[in-house]
Amino acid sequence: MAATRGVGKHGFVSEHDLLSDEQQEAGRRSAALIEEHDIRTVRMIWVDQHGSARCKFMSAPDYLASLESGIDFSGALLSMDSANNVFTPLFVEGGGFDIPELTGFPDMVLVPDPGTFRVLPWADRTGWVITDAYFGNGKPVPLDSRHLLRQQVHAAAELGYDYVAGLEVEFYILRRDSDRIELSEGGWPPAPPKVSLIEHGYQYLSENRLAGINDVVERLRDSFIDVGLPLRSIEDEWGPGQLEVTFDPMVGMDAADAMILFRSGAKQIAHSMGMHATFMARPGLPNMFSSGWHLHESLRDRKSGENAFTSDEAEHSLSLVGRQFVAGLLDHALPMTLFCAPTINAYKRYKPYSFAPDRAVWADENRGSMIRVQGQPFERGAHIENRVGEPGANPYFYLAANVAAGLDGIRRMLTPPAMAGADPYATEAPMLPASLWEAVEQLEGDTFFAEAFTSGFVKFLTSMKRNEVNRFLGEVTDWEMKEYFEFF
Repeated sequence: MAATRGVGKHGFVSEHDLLSDEQQEAGRRSAALIEEHDIRTVRMIWVDQHGSARCKFMSAPDYLASLESGIDFSGALLSMDSANNVFTPLFVEGGGFDIPELTGFPDMVLVPDPGTFRVLPWADRTGWVITDAYFGNGKPVPLDSRHLLRQQVHAAAELGYDYVAGLEVEFYILRRDSDRIELSEGGWPPAPPKVSLIEHGYQYLSENRLAGINDVVERLRDSFIDVGLPLRSIEDEWGPGQLEVTFDPMVGMDAADAMILFRSGAKQIAHSMGMHATFMARPGLPNMFSSGWHLHESLRDRKSGENAFTSDEAEHSLSLVGRQFVAGLLDHALPMTLFCAPTINAYKRYKPYSFAPDRAVWADENRGSMIRVQGQPFERGAHIENRVGEPGANPYFYLAANVAAGLDGIRRMLTPPAMAGADPYATEAPMLPASLWEAVEQLEGDTFFAEAFTSGFVKFLTSMKRNEVNRFLGEVTDWEMKEYFEFF
């Protein structure tokens, strides 16, 4: 079939041996699902550097052809910030990032990972699949989000471990007051949607007020289960319309893939119900509390299948491997912050005594610490919770940075500092970056991630984020007008 379809590069996948036997079998299963559900369109998803799901709508036959040929996709997206502004000089050697294949930002070839194929319950006769990006010569695009995490997952496997992660994500659901898109004064990006608060919240974990949001909660619940996400819980948080969703632990790439599908689904389902879902860390609306993304993680021994973080010593809540992993996270915490919290708004969340960390510390069962240990000696489910992340983070970058830092702690056999006491905010420890520009400076001056992720990648990410900072600092804000316009 592929030879008769005008997609991608004929024979590209087999020529460069890009799909494993397991993936090819998954491709055959996806073909059966297409026939079973009369699928007309497949959304082929590429996750960009912001963690945003970019998409081409392909006919079902052309999706099947892409399993052999891939599809062409614009490489120019790599040059764009979150407002679609080009942040790099386009027509220089190596695209400005010392990557020869990026010269001129040519098309990439996207190859679907059929193991991620889903039939969407919120779209008519529509499939969904995540892709990986390659250059025309068959080399992976080194700035591709999934490529970065896959490298670290393989690195863990080489050390004898599977990476295991569970998601705990907070976000807001608001009523949308208008479907009209209004342009900002500069024309683009569009102004924020007009929304109003849902009559729900202000009673943490309350059941009494669920009626105000029950319809959307049930729709989210059913959709996530139907699409195959391992939903664990949905609960109300402090703010009006604020929800927290958790998922059972997943292995390898699966947690990051699930985060993409979850965020995309939540926003589309909410929109179809006249609502707006936002994963912005701290919306500037009345009585809003911050939203975080707490990453639960551990390692699994590939030989025994047992949790490698389970301690067999009564005096430790984590095994030696677990403690070394934590030591790596703390040692690289400051430059790692940019991967966990990549927006200006995220840093409005880190306030003392706010349940969000402000320094690189760890502690047993303490929500004020950066790394919270959950588990007791001999407990099979022992794991750690990284509390730095924001809900809008690129999940592949967030997880990859955690794996890379943790594995470095294991390789170097690091010992973590003493645990924080009752008050992590009073513990003497390195302070986390307090702004996006501080986080950029930390990563720019770091050598570990430049080696783990390549210097070209770090230059790419920090250039993009420095451009974002400069755009922000160049704007006149409402606060400045209120503070200075009349006074001076």
